[in-house]
Amino acid sequence: MAKAKKRKPRKLDRNLPLMRLNAGGIDVGATEIFVAVPADRDTDSVRSFPTFTEDLHALADWLQQCRVDTVAMESTGVYWIPLFQILEARGIEVHLVNAQHVHHVPGRKSDVLDCQWLQYLHSVGLLKASFRPEHAVCEIRSLMRHRENLVQMACVHVQHMHKSLDQMNLQIHHVISDITGVTGLAIIDAIVGGKTNPRELAKLRDHRIKASVETVTKSLIGDYRPEHIFTLKQSLTAYRYYQQLIADCDQEIQQRVETFDSSDSGSTSAADSSSPASTPPTFNLRSHLERIFGVDLTSIPGFDCLRIQTIFSEIGTDLSKFPIDDRFCSWLNLCPKDGMSGGRRIPVRHGSKPKTV
Repeated sequence: MAKAKKRKPRKLDRNLPLMRLNAGGIDVGATEIFVAVPADRDTDSVRSFPTFTEDLHALADWLQQCRVDTVAMESTGVYWIPLFQILEARGIEVHLVNAQHVHHVPGRKSDVLDCQWLQYLHSVGLLKASFRPEHAVCEIRSLMRHRENLVQMACVHVQHMHKSLDQMNLQIHHVISDITGVTGLAIIDAIVGGKTNPRELAKLRDHRIKASVETVTKSLIGDYRPEHIFTLKQSLTAYRYYQQLIADCDQEIQQRVETFDSSDSGSTSAADSSSPASTPPTFNLRSHLERIFGVDLTSIPGFDCLRIQTIFSEIGTDLSKFPIDDRFCSWLNLCPKDGMSGGRRIPVRHGSKPKTV
């Protein structure tokens, strides 16, 4: 099989005035990274580097040798994160660019490397960096997003438990509201433990269940086949395993929320200067969020602690990137787009998520 022929760098016609003289462009890939610097900084203005850590440091050294102080690169998957952290530690300003914004700029040629095109657009000021909060907030955000993935995977195993119950024609999950509640787990534990008597299982009903004992007993009459009980047991084990992972993740998030210092985020609000040592034994999320933001946001109708925690983990406390509320609403994709062409409204796709990296 013939090897893929690498594209050669080409000259770009620069018709626009340069706004960033020391700008570079980076095309990030899974195994190789292409970097472009101004043509007058090196005889070879475009280089490629592997994605090993040592090569990323060599990339940063070459950028500093070429006197590049700002670079633009597309936020491709998670491949950009190691390089971003290395360049940020070197004091190089990194603009993470939405790939759609780059492709919307006219004039792109197929024989020009992506890194060259990014370098040119960045040097003439046509690229806008995506919003990225401070490092401490990014740490909490990564944990919160990982927790969301764990919750989704736990829900998959709850669906597997529903399937096993349906295959045995047990309707208990249609009688009680939550199969993972006190009553549901007690009954499932008894079933996987070998108990199949509907009347004995119905005695595990919690007093808060609205359905009567007769209804619960009737819903537990079915065909208790051993293969379905086995799949039910495995699904239950997997569900509880993910619940333990979620609890561990919650503990890690709590530790970072407790030690978060809002004074480092650039927030102008008056925050409490209490130290983590004075934190009470029980974790009070509301008090910590009030300390971080300097105000109790739960007083806003519709804002509970978990919602405020999600907002904090996504944007932090420094909203200086959004000088007016219109820009913040636009970032959230809450502003209606009223584009018109030929007297007709341009259709837009709804439900897209804000661009965060």
